[in-house]
Amino acid sequence: MEKSVESNMLDQQLVQQFHNEGFVIARGLLTEQEIDDIKKTAMNMHAGGPIKGCFDPVPKEKADQDPLKLYPRMIHPHKVNGTLKEYMLHPNIKQVLANLFNEEPLAAQSMFYFKPPGSRGQALHQDNFYLKVEPGTCIAAWVAVDDADEENGGLVVVPKTSELDIMCPHKADIKESFTALEVEVPEGKSVEQCNMKAGDVLFFNGSVIHGSYPNQSKDRFRRSFICHYVGESTSRIGHGYAPLYRFDGTPVDTDASADGLPCGIDWEYEFELH
Repeated sequence: MEKSVESNMLDQQLVQQFHNEGFVIARGLLTEQEIDDIKKTAMNMHAGGPIKGCFDPVPKEKADQDPLKLYPRMIHPHKVNGTLKEYMLHPNIKQVLANLFNEEPLAAQSMFYFKPPGSRGQALHQDNFYLKVEPGTCIAAWVAVDDADEENGGLVVVPKTSELDIMCPHKADIKESFTALEVEVPEGKSVEQCNMKAGDVLFFNGSVIHGSYPNQSKDRFRRSFICHYVGESTSRIGHGYAPLYRFDGTPVDTDASADGLPCGIDWEYEFELH
């Protein structure tokens, strides 16, 4: 069954699908004009060169034929660009999140992924491994800025993994993934491709296993604008996410979660999200 909504409202049946499956796609949640605005904003930022604390592209002659060195992802672009902050706080996204959290949502993070042709994917992982939200978990809103499918490395999810504990990761294949850690698909579960059109938004729970495979297309970017949110009842979150924001733009301070990671050991890991 397709997990999607055709309007800006999530009815109770689709909310239940989110809670059962761990994810739901809101079809056409952002307009063509809004998506074009996001795309132009990010591409103009890239053309302007490195932005400290956000992204650090290298010249072509230093990229070693790695597309992701030319087009690295942006981390927290909302902190340096007002337009992307506005889209992080988009009212349609708030409306969906309020139904899914059943409380007021707060914005915790923004990212922009370019993923040009030939780029590696991102190994399967769980977002709350990194965000460490307490109590509860986070919800991601993954905005397709280009059409996304298997060919250009669209997102994949593992349904019905939203109730899992945060799993112990192992090393990923860095020839296929630009991040260093991955988790296994649990026995009895399988990976599902999320085919999306530009303007669709995929919402998924912070325990849901997800990731992407390489962009195998010859000429198609797979750009995406991804934000993470928590409910207003959140009392702690990992280092690096402060401040949180209400949807009117006002900041909210919260305590930092403990540094401990799953498995009872301290992992040396890249601070990586999809």
